Amino acid sequence: MSTSLAINASVVSLLQCPVCHHHLNPHKATFVCESCQAIFPIVDGIPVLINESNSLFSLNDFIHHRTTTFQDTKFSSIKNHIKSFLPTLGRNIKGPENYQKLIDHLLEQTPSPVILIIGGGIIGEGMEILTKDSRIQLVETDVSFAPRTQMICDGHDLPFGDQSFDCVIIQAVLEHVVDPYRCVAEIHRVLKLDGLVYAETPFMQQVHMGCYDFTRFTHLGHRRLFRYFSEIESGAVCGSGMALAWAYRYFLLSFCEHPRIRQFVYLFSSFTSFFLKYFDSHIINSPGTLDAASGYYFMGRRSEKPISDREIIQLYRGLQKT
Repeated sequence: MSTSLAINASVVSLLQCPVCHHHLNPHKATFVCESCQAIFPIVDGIPVLINESNSLFSLNDFIHHRTTTFQDTKFSSIKNHIKSFLPTLGRNIKGPENYQKLIDHLLEQTPSPVILIIGGGIIGEGMEILTKDSRIQLVETDVSFAPRTQMICDGHDLPFGDQSFDCVIIQAVLEHVVDPYRCVAEIHRVLKLDGLVYAETPFMQQVHMGCYDFTRFTHLGHRRLFRYFSEIESGAVCGSGMALAWAYRYFLLSFCEHPRIRQFVYLFSSFTSFFLKYFDSHIINSPGTLDAASGYYFMGRRSEKPISDREIIQLYRGLQKT
């Protein structure tokens, strides 16, 4: 293949057609399915493997560099640079610790784990430890061109063969897909028999990413989403202080529509509520936080037997007793 790919040969060997699940053959600047003859472009070295009949996005969106979930990266980088000087409302309390635990579990199973990251165009908070570990191979996918995107694919139809990966990470993504249960089923399919999953998903957060925001989960709802996985660990990843700060900001924003006024309110809320997140370090493991967290995490191992709904409700650890 003349086009230089963002993925290496070992990842290419894992690819399959996202439409019919048959083998893909490289042909010039495309991949072609040997069965259904579907053609998938390679744009700037990044394969675009989308099942258009089951996705919010089309191949042409990426061929023509249309905005999908992220704005133009040049504009975003300037905007993010400005934001870097502002106090933030969010704080991922458990992420860095959880990723270290994930690495430890993986290295007990294999010396060189291969991890699929869904929504990995931008590095997730706390995920830096993964990028610095030379023993780990990351396959970073997204539905937008972003600094770390190696492949464009939709989580509803992952373009990989069964049992391809040692681990799948999906951080702050499941709220943005139209069918999170289908996405988790795809994660289960592409994981090896003893493969691990790590997910972080919001609960008490207002709408973000505009029209690409669909779902929230309680702690037990999140557990049920991953019912075909045995639990290693779960809990609150971002606390109720962060949830309160977000609610305060969006309460103020609900009074105004003009862009400049909203920018002022955004700044005002940043400087008047950023401190709330620091309470979360002290209460992140409390039962009350499990009822009011900004977001939850789940770390589990692939299983063939689902946990039952009766078993799930026995796992409640909050304070809101019936």
